[in-house]
Amino acid sequence: MSLQRIIGVMLLFFLTEGTLFYWLVPDDMVGRIVPHFTLAFVLFAALYRGRHSALLLGLAFGLLQDLAFYGRILGVHSFAMGLVGYMTGLLMERKRSTLLMALSMIGLSTLVYDTVVYFVYKVFRLTDQTYEWALSQHIIPSLFLQLLFALALYVPARRWFEGSLRPKTEEDED
Repeated sequence: MSLQRIIGVMLLFFLTEGTLFYWLVPDDMVGRIVPHFTLAFVLFAALYRGRHSALLLGLAFGLLQDLAFYGRILGVHSFAMGLVGYMTGLLMERKRSTLLMALSMIGLSTLVYDTVVYFVYKVFRLTDQTYEWALSQHIIPSLFLQLLFALALYVPARRWFEGSLRPKTEEDED
């Protein structure tokens, strides 16, 4: 899949996580579960396309999230998503990614992403909650949702990203 199509799919996930998702979740869970569907796709880009693509996608879609959803401080989600995407790509650069490895890296990266965002908000005194409270009320429930989403998207995402790196043969050119 070309980069333009990847960006189109990520825009679809961005719109879904901001609109449709909250219609499907029960009202008492709306404040607790925060979807990070674009982050999952950035992490798939890190696993199968490389750290530089993940960095650029993370910076761009993180800034889009900052502008659309979280207007208190611009750049927090952009920084965190770009950093996590780059670090995931750096860690998995020369390793073959299996299902278990991909899910564990996405889970760990989501945990790091939410932790970075929490501590940046804590530094600028935008939250007065403890980390334990944030972990139990927001981060862990969102982590389970993220892992379910990544599991459901694993096979198509792997085909899309690995198909975009496949060298062209003579049959493809015809």
